[in-house]
Amino acid sequence: MYFTLTASKDTYITDKIIESKFSASNANVGHASTIDLFRLYDESSLSGTITTNELTRALIKFDYGRINKLKFKELNLNSSNFECRLELFDIMGGQVTPTNFTLIVFPLSQSFDEGRGKDVVNFADLDSANFITASVSNGVVSAWHASGANAQGAIIHPGTYPANIDIIVSGNLSDGEGSVGLGKTQTFVNGGENLSIDVTKIVSATIAGIIPNHGFRLSFTGSEEQDNKTKFVKRFASRHVRDPLLRPKLTVSYDNTVLDNHRNFEFNVSGTLFLNNFHRGKPASILSGASLTPVTGTNCLLLCLRTGSFVRYFTGSQHQAGTREVYTNKGGESYSYVTGVYSATLALPYSDTTTVAFNTTLTQMAARTGSVTFETYWSSLEPEGKENARVGYHTGSLVIKKSTTTGFDYVGKEIDLIVINARSIYSATERIQFRVFGREFVRKERAHRVPYRRESLIFNEVYYRILDVDTRKILVPFKQDNNGTRLSTDSTGMFFEMYMDTLAIGRNYTFEFLVIDHGFEEIIEAKNVSFRVTK
Repeated sequence: MYFTLTASKDTYITDKIIESKFSASNANVGHASTIDLFRLYDESSLSGTITTNELTRALIKFDYGRINKLKFKELNLNSSNFECRLELFDIMGGQVTPTNFTLIVFPLSQSFDEGRGKDVVNFADLDSANFITASVSNGVVSAWHASGANAQGAIIHPGTYPANIDIIVSGNLSDGEGSVGLGKTQTFVNGGENLSIDVTKIVSATIAGIIPNHGFRLSFTGSEEQDNKTKFVKRFASRHVRDPLLRPKLTVSYDNTVLDNHRNFEFNVSGTLFLNNFHRGKPASILSGASLTPVTGTNCLLLCLRTGSFVRYFTGSQHQAGTREVYTNKGGESYSYVTGVYSATLALPYSDTTTVAFNTTLTQMAARTGSVTFETYWSSLEPEGKENARVGYHTGSLVIKKSTTTGFDYVGKEIDLIVINARSIYSATERIQFRVFGREFVRKERAHRVPYRRESLIFNEVYYRILDVDTRKILVPFKQDNNGTRLSTDSTGMFFEMYMDTLAIGRNYTFEFLVIDHGFEEIIEAKNVSFRVTK
């Protein structure tokens, strides 16, 4: 899964000296269209000051409500595949910028107001947040504990930190790594680069309640704020910029793929089979026996594979997803189970010499035909000898094939992928499942006298990305490193899901797919897709 969160508030604070008369430390630029980061060393004069040091620091906050909801369903905050990146976009447009500098981001320990100021020339709009004040609530002023939101401290215990700090610079996040620094940096060599910083640890700790969600402070590093060099100006777009593609965002990606191997099961290779259960169209637990007991938890049902006299049994479990929670007061850990979804993972060796029928072993049958078809029976867990007491849940079939072995072939396949349920318009409030049909042009199909439904080919590793139709700009990239945009598979084909508010309203979009198959990589355009997102 890949989606973005847009900033709920942002601004920057400064103590810039205006006309050598006063410091703009009480000025606010909360509604400005830019976030300006600069450091001016001895560029101005101020009465009573020998050397001047003028600074700005950015403040940005995101709402994590969606992440909070997903952690109970499909998002594992502890997984190495979970990634959050803070992204800001440079808008200097070729003008002079500083070079070879480093920016650092810390989590804020107290809330700030965005304010309504816009004046970025004279800094004449007074409001909070500013260089002195963080927020004002019901007439009560909350000042920064050190000007410029610069009072620093560490987490004492999970969820506990000193009350007189502005940013949290280190602490124990209860992840087994001990005390770690929380400052995340990016170096800008040319100066015109966009910002993209991995803030996964900070977001995870925030969702876990270890760090408060008051946002981030972004600035030059401490050493670069104190050297004798002027850095003017690194300018990012704020959330108030007109172009929505340039607004600050938090990109969230994680692996929520479900890889069902009903259509591509092979001997000698472990595969997973899934079972879904619904009550009147809604996912629901299987109800077993006369007492209608819900089938839940691990090792809660039985999967039987049968062909001829060959029989094998495997245990199945309710499918697990989301973040595992540890409850010391309840004596253990609690797992998030997916209602109405069950799975069993198994492998059958190609060398199995069990007789199937007529003195033919499983190995001989597979070698002769290239595959073996099994009947599948999902049932309750009564042991052997009590088969008559088992409650049957589902009967189906499974074809297990030999692994593909060919002579050396350096010619790739001619593949086409079609999104079969694409619409032309989507609402920004929707989460959509896109179904993808795969076909190979050189594949021979036998003739049929009557119309028939052609089955989709299953490609084990496929990723999607999203492009703007007009500009061809990539808005959602191929996320191979953590399977963030990998397609899932089920017994009917391939699919993926996405939140439509990841895309800006009013633009036209299309998909491209990266197929990794038989040692080849190929990017395929979804020629039948062009859609727009509306409110």
